[in-house]
Amino acid sequence: MKAVEDADMYICIVASAQELPDIEELSTVDPEKPIIFYNLKLDVLRGDLGAPAFPPKDFQDRFLSKVKPVYYLRTRQYSRSTANPPFLINFQGCLFRSYPGQFQTLLDTGTGRYRRVKGNDYRPPLGEFKEQLVQALRDTGVVEEESKTLMFLRTGYKTTTWWEEERENASDGWRT
Repeated sequence: MKAVEDADMYICIVASAQELPDIEELSTVDPEKPIIFYNLKLDVLRGDLGAPAFPPKDFQDRFLSKVKPVYYLRTRQYSRSTANPPFLINFQGCLFRSYPGQFQTLLDTGTGRYRRVKGNDYRPPLGEFKEQLVQALRDTGVVEEESKTLMFLRTGYKTTTWWEEERENASDGWRT
């Protein structure tokens, strides 16, 4: 890989997981020039790391954890059963950031608008994001408080992905 001498920066649009090592190599060949990732969906690509024909999992800590999300929008839809009518509650929200601002957990109000639930200096794992939305529903009386046992049965023991967990030699870069 060769650097482009006249370039002020590099812009990478829609790369696959197999192409990410090429971007890492570009960052080492020309470290003074910024690289802008556009629409890479890195949260999805991280899930492929470590699979056959994909970069190894340590690629997350070596390179991807150094990528700073300056504009981030991830929407999620959920359903939750209740003991009382309507028995099933559908809700959705989004995780949003516009750098240098905080990551914001936003709850869809059902009116085409979002209500800010919480701000975070770090990107919360998706399990924590979902719990922030559910807590907002509890605060407004849409969802009732549940016992710890029932809450555990709803969420299970694992609420994070592998790159969000504490690991030996892991960087904390995903929090930026």
